[in-house]
Amino acid sequence: MSLLLRNRGAMLLLMLNIFLAFTGIGLVVPIMPTYMNELHMSGQVVGLLVAAFSLAQLVISPFAGRLSDAIGRKKVIVAGLIIFSFSELLFGLANETWILFASRMLGGIGAALIMPAVMAYTADTTSVEERAKGMGYINAAITTGFIIGPGLGGYIAEFGIRIPFFFAAGAAAVAALLTIAILPESLTVEQRKEMQASTGNKESLVMQLVRSYREPYFLGLVIVFVLSFGLANYETVFGLFVDHKFGFTPKDIAFVITFGSIAGAVVQVTFFGWILNRFGENKVISSCLLIAGLFILLTLFVNSFWAIIVVTFIVFFATDILRPAVSTQLSKLAGEKQGFVAGMNSAYTSLGNIAGPVIAGYLFDLNINYPYMAAALVLGLCCVLSLGSGRKRLRQQG
Repeated sequence: MSLLLRNRGAMLLLMLNIFLAFTGIGLVVPIMPTYMNELHMSGQVVGLLVAAFSLAQLVISPFAGRLSDAIGRKKVIVAGLIIFSFSELLFGLANETWILFASRMLGGIGAALIMPAVMAYTADTTSVEERAKGMGYINAAITTGFIIGPGLGGYIAEFGIRIPFFFAAGAAAVAALLTIAILPESLTVEQRKEMQASTGNKESLVMQLVRSYREPYFLGLVIVFVLSFGLANYETVFGLFVDHKFGFTPKDIAFVITFGSIAGAVVQVTFFGWILNRFGENKVISSCLLIAGLFILLTLFVNSFWAIIVVTFIVFFATDILRPAVSTQLSKLAGEKQGFVAGMNSAYTSLGNIAGPVIAGYLFDLNINYPYMAAALVLGLCCVLSLGSGRKRLRQQG
């Protein structure tokens, strides 16, 4: 508790900031079918709209981290919150597609400024012993935001389809004011100068991606990409799919996604360690890829509200176990390159979050079943690759 309240409650404020950012990301999911109908958008446009956020975040994140070293964490966090607030307001007011794109790209820039600055602030203000606990608090806020976002969007939309975005804009603006008034800067002027001097020759993201191809953990990064691709593919068209096929309302969509997310998160917190210790990373990864692929495919054949809930729960269950299992395996293979591998994990996740929605939207226009068929196929092929890699690793160890 002392860590949460130290520095005028800095950790609590950081958690609030990151929670708001990730809640805002998820707000759009259950409401998108209604926007699609109102603005006469195709599935391809919806996919590009979802990908625009991740693309902006991927491009800006490296610069945002260096900017927070140069001018301080607090200024970058406040700037991110203000931009994010404006993006949510713009989305709520939008009546043309290009405004929606501008809004989502601004939202990605805002999130890109907030996240690395919050993570860096946490590292600045915690001891080595406290670091894991501090990062745990921040990641808990991120996970909670992801879970709450779609549900909150769906339920607030009962008062008006644009109300959730005005709500998010107001909340982010209040958080910015609180941050200005309360949060102390974590870096002195001298520390900022030292950091600028030591980060002069950073390898570009493109060069890092090229270098990752030659590393022994490359297959793990491919699985990270495929997982993000499959899940982004599934979530992007989920609202459109059940809206077109079953006539689900934003509230129905919110309930299904929130239930699946919460159930998956509970399993991750309670049983994940036991599952990994009992079966090992490779078996868990291969099994989860297979289960996720099969149940994404099964989505095409169910025809009731509760059947959709069961199938969605199992998809989230498999992916919520798969993500930390892959991260654990990557960490074990990384050796002395933990920082590089963590960065690549994030980059490949972002690339999957960009490619998944774009391809899903295009396929949705051809046939509403095609996105899930493609996601199931990619996850199945990746399962085969994972099994082959596991056998190769066993032979090398033997």
